[in-house]
Amino acid sequence: MLETILIVAFSGAIVSYILGKVSSRMRNYLSVLVWLSLVGLTSYIYFSTPARKVFYPDFLGFDLALRINYFSWLFAITITVIATLCVVFSFNYIKGRERTDFYYLTILLVNASMLGIVVSGDLLTFYVFWEIMSWSAFLLISYNRGAALAAGLRYIVMSIIGSGAMLVGVTSLYSNFGTLALEELPDQLATSSSLYLLFIFLLFFLAFGIKNAILPFHTWLPPAHSEAPAPFSAILSGMLIKMGTYGIILLFYVISGIKLFLGLSQGVWSFHYILCGLAAVTIVVPTFIAVLQDDAKKLLAWSTIGQAGYIILGISFGTSLSMAGGIFHFFNHAIFKSLLFLAIGAVEYRTSTRDLNSLGGLIKKMPVAFLATLVGIGGLIGIPLTNGFFSKWLIYKSLILDGQPFLAFAALIGTWGAILYSYKLLHNVFLGQLPEKYDGIKKAPLTMQLPLGILSLGVLIFGILPGLPLNPINKITTSLGFDPLNLSIWGTVSDTGTVNTLNIFLAFVVVAGILWYVFRSGAKSPEIAQEDSYAAGAPIPEDKYNYTVDFYNPLERMMKPFLRDLIDDFYSWIVEATNQLSNMIRKTYSGYVGTYVMYIVALLAALILVQLGWKIW
Repeated sequence: MLETILIVAFSGAIVSYILGKVSSRMRNYLSVLVWLSLVGLTSYIYFSTPARKVFYPDFLGFDLALRINYFSWLFAITITVIATLCVVFSFNYIKGRERTDFYYLTILLVNASMLGIVVSGDLLTFYVFWEIMSWSAFLLISYNRGAALAAGLRYIVMSIIGSGAMLVGVTSLYSNFGTLALEELPDQLATSSSLYLLFIFLLFFLAFGIKNAILPFHTWLPPAHSEAPAPFSAILSGMLIKMGTYGIILLFYVISGIKLFLGLSQGVWSFHYILCGLAAVTIVVPTFIAVLQDDAKKLLAWSTIGQAGYIILGISFGTSLSMAGGIFHFFNHAIFKSLLFLAIGAVEYRTSTRDLNSLGGLIKKMPVAFLATLVGIGGLIGIPLTNGFFSKWLIYKSLILDGQPFLAFAALIGTWGAILYSYKLLHNVFLGQLPEKYDGIKKAPLTMQLPLGILSLGVLIFGILPGLPLNPINKITTSLGFDPLNLSIWGTVSDTGTVNTLNIFLAFVVVAGILWYVFRSGAKSPEIAQEDSYAAGAPIPEDKYNYTVDFYNPLERMMKPFLRDLIDDFYSWIVEATNQLSNMIRKTYSGYVGTYVMYIVALLAALILVQLGWKIW
């Protein structure tokens, strides 16, 4: 079945490219049918027995293997569903552009390679699919050319560094233990020294941390998001960076095991606690940088980095609650962040801009996109009855019960910052006054509204019924060595407190009904002209209907000096210094024979002086 899934995924990408030369409509239909079939096949294997199978024996002397378990299944089903919806969204979004066949080829290859990663049974197979994913993503990020090429180059340079580190780690493991099979490595690593274990952790964490955009490896993500096509931005944020999450869990809890990972060093200097601190910084700093963004996709990109911090914090903290919360937040983030990128993509499709200072008042023109954004930011903030609430609650509770006030406070600070940038995104795009140039704007096409509706339902269903995804997540955590959680379809039950979303839902219905009755009974609001509006007692200037344009100026003046991306500045300094050094070296190649003779004479003189000095000494 796993071989069938990969054959369907990769052959679907190639056939769709060829078919696109004949008919774009047939290409589109095939792409959707391929990924709908993959959703069905992946759903079916949930009920199969976890297994491993060699599918390509003697590949350069290695056996390439595939395997499936609850851990890989959860990632696989999320990949297939998100990929299907993004392909449907692409129908109108990419229509009429250049190289559309190339676009479908690369976006399907990215998704197929991610499937390959999560069902890999050994590190060599994992590495092969990892490289296919990285290079396909580079082609997609660079798709729009221009500034997109620079963003793509930044991404691929970082990816090559990570891939190189992974390759060194894979080579080291094989040279020491003679195997790369995932089920054999834990017993081998258990006999290793702490220093060697730390060496392997750092190599693989560099590769996975870059893909996961954890500070200080995050600098490729904001430009990549802003320049990539919107459907791929949804995949990039929703799933591709989560391959780093998958790799981190694989490294710490599958390849090495929970005891080795949590037992590496002690106290605040333990490896997992240092990662928790890094995750806390990743939550706070990018969150407030997101507040300062005026490009909607850059705002969401910085938000993605911050939300990735919650996932890594839960995974690294290493308790049953935090691990379940971290994995659950990966799943939730894939849904609500894909939803937000697609909603902004629909707005960009109709308005041709992502500038938050140029939009506003689109709520009546694009109601489906508005509701999708509203639901998406509900999940992002963690409002009760949305999926993000429960996963964040599990992480908060774990930190508080284990006496980690600073980590818990960092997580709460991240949520407060998320409220600020979410308000800015929602208001500046959909609320306020509608600029006159958008008066005749139309709703998003049905192929865009359908994915928005399905993802919105996902945010709400998994917020009201968190037990549905928590059931396989509970199986994952217990298979990794954690204690099982006491679950119901409505939440969790424990001695320290119970969360029941049914009670929250019923309370919400009652309060909503009361509010509806009160407003329904009141006087009807009169309609006024668009220009008949005031802000702080003064009439709104002409052509400036949205007063949140400068809403965060006081906050920006306070925070901006402290929120410079010093890491990006450091990387830029390295690039500039390397460029200058290369230019200096390049000048030595003058093309004159006399110059080269001088170099030889100078080298000989230096060698003679060294020899004389050595004899004297």
